[in-house]
Amino acid sequence: MLLCINANNTNVKFAVYDGEKQVGDWRIKTEAGRTADQYVVWLNQLMMMAGLDLKRIDSAIIASVVPHSLFHLTMLCEQHLKTKPVIVGDPTVKLGIQVKMDIPVNTVGADRLANAVGGHITYQKPLIVVDFGTATTFDVADGEGNYLGGAISPGINLSVEILHSATAMLPRIAVERPKRVIGKSTTEAMQSGIFWGYVGLVEGMVRRITEEFGADLTVIATGGLAPLFVGTTPVLHHLDPDITMRGLVEIYRRNQA
Repeated sequence: MLLCINANNTNVKFAVYDGEKQVGDWRIKTEAGRTADQYVVWLNQLMMMAGLDLKRIDSAIIASVVPHSLFHLTMLCEQHLKTKPVIVGDPTVKLGIQVKMDIPVNTVGADRLANAVGGHITYQKPLIVVDFGTATTFDVADGEGNYLGGAISPGINLSVEILHSATAMLPRIAVERPKRVIGKSTTEAMQSGIFWGYVGLVEGMVRRITEEFGADLTVIATGGLAPLFVGTTPVLHHLDPDITMRGLVEIYRRNQA
């Protein structure tokens, strides 16, 4: 059984695969100081509730953009699961794609690389992966799956929080699709600005990336808030919440061949 771990700035997601089949997945809030002992107690309890045995895990792969969490997650695998994890971004790890960036591969977001791999094995086309996470990222892969780069924007919830904390009278709001663009209250106006503003961001970025790439691109939406935006604009072609984990499974497989 394979344990896939994706640690980003908001949550750490764990998914367990029995062969090619996902048999469980769970999330916990990212805290840089959370120890390997804390992780294993939490994970063991959830796996037991799902009828799974932690001791059956014999391999692991980690994608992390939080360095302190990476240390503790590595200790979780090595000390408690007795397995040395594959770490995406490590120069010795084979991705099976080229990373056409002007910076070292270990400085590129590991989740963004996993998205490129997971997207290519599914769609086999040039892609833009729009990840609605802590940051809203736009990642581009060519028809061979090679990672070309992309763009990073502030995430939606981050923008909402800054709008509230940096102003004297604007309330904290939930992100949801408003009934109209012209808000009739402060809350409606904020929801419209955030929601339709991000739709405009996505449409504009997809158009500009496509023009620069020089050919049509299939656009994949993923991340926690992706379901809120799919269906509101024709530029988002597919909702794919499992693209990152699928990429991690494939990267692990490529390093076992």
